[in-house]
Amino acid sequence: MTTWHTSSYSLNGSNCVEVRQAQCGADVRDTFYRDDVTLSFSASEWRAFLTEVDGL
Repeated sequence: MTTWHTSSYSLNGSNCVEVRQAQCGADVRDTFYRDDVTLSFSASEWRAFLTEVDGL
């Protein structure tokens, strides 16, 4: 797996989410609660999310 990346829109790296590439898609976690839940998305789910966000 790759390293975690924080959004460039995050002011100080908190109150945001981090994303990393996973074997079959992407993992997402809260920057404040890094040791808690990690959400995993398949490649098709992540691609659909990015496509939708790009249209905003």
